[in-house]
Amino acid sequence: MTVSASSSAAVRHQRGIWLNLGQFTLQTVQVFFVGLTIGMERTVLPLLGGEFGVAKGAYLFLASFVLSFGLVKGALNFVAGSLADRIGRKIVLLLGWLAGLPIPLLIFFAPNWWWIVVANVFLGVNQAFAWTMTVTMHVDLAGSHQRGLAVGIDEAAGYAAVGLAGLGTGYLAALYGPRWALLVFGFAVIAAALVVLIWVRDTLAWVHVEHAEANPVAPHRPDDTPHLGKIFLRISVHDPASRAICQGGAVNKIADALVWVMFPVFFKAHGAGLVEIGWLTGTYAMVWGLSQLWTGHLADRIGRKVPIVAGFGLLAAGIAATALGQGPVVWLPAAAIMGVGMALLYPNLIAAMSDRAPALWRGKALGTYRYWRDTGYAIGALLLGAVAQAAGAPLPAIWLTAALVAGSGCWIAIGVPADRRRDS
Repeated sequence: MTVSASSSAAVRHQRGIWLNLGQFTLQTVQVFFVGLTIGMERTVLPLLGGEFGVAKGAYLFLASFVLSFGLVKGALNFVAGSLADRIGRKIVLLLGWLAGLPIPLLIFFAPNWWWIVVANVFLGVNQAFAWTMTVTMHVDLAGSHQRGLAVGIDEAAGYAAVGLAGLGTGYLAALYGPRWALLVFGFAVIAAALVVLIWVRDTLAWVHVEHAEANPVAPHRPDDTPHLGKIFLRISVHDPASRAICQGGAVNKIADALVWVMFPVFFKAHGAGLVEIGWLTGTYAMVWGLSQLWTGHLADRIGRKVPIVAGFGLLAAGIAATALGQGPVVWLPAAAIMGVGMALLYPNLIAAMSDRAPALWRGKALGTYRYWRDTGYAIGALLLGAVAQAAGAPLPAIWLTAALVAGSGCWIAIGVPADRRRDS
């Protein structure tokens, strides 16, 4: 690349949210659809186990649909990051949406729970490819001083959509039946996402310009990027701070698995109806989502560590309050507290990992983190399902999760160095 061509590329691919507002907005719309796709399951499916042949009290089998989702999403997060660095972000995003097409059909025609488990294999592919790409592309477009804000906007849109979908499908299922509600809702969301994708641009060009600016006398060569296995070991094992961030990601998904599987059953056992459960789980996700509009930006200003540790503390407190409560008068505020806690920790764990990764292998680093984070769904499904089944009730699983979340926050507090953001 000549000097003039390099300068021209740098001008066309300047980083910053406002400088790339059109593409940044399209990515935000994309992640909203991604959130709607996973959110449509949050209220309805855990309560339908009996219709699909899940025996009462078979909590481990009930949780198997989250197990399949977590195993697939965790593994493919890792693959998605590597693919995105090699073939481009947009192609991987397209593959994610194509993988979502079978989900509504499998749920609609399911004769037993195993079909739901298979549907969530496709959901894992969809979420791994699509959500990994939206957050990576948002970070690519933002300046280094805006990564927390960029991730916050991405996660705000996605989890606000999770909450809205959980609430909306609760109403639709009550009116038209769960199968029809999820079929129509699912296909409408995926079709709309594919249409919007036409106008989305790949962001690899921004990555190459960022690398060239950071290394003006060392242009990028393919051999510059460490091998995928080395990056995985560095993030997962060798770097203590990255290791602490990864475990924090896994534990927060154990908590989310609790909300996804056990909370609806717990609320129903205490007399809550379908719409009421939709409000409770939806409040958690919507507060989580919308609060990230300020929590990511907060961490850009004061550093990542303090918001992350505070978030784990609030999340543990909200889970404990839910366990102690006997009705919505306690559960609703507890859901909001959990949402704020998730908002403080969730985008800032991603941003903290982004801070530690060079631009050229940021996708692989984020893929490694997201592998461990979303494998937390599988760990949570196995662990919490087994505990609830052994106890014959979900309450011990709730208390166990509160303890794990509190312990994870302590690990972050000890294992991650204090930081302050730079205006760079």
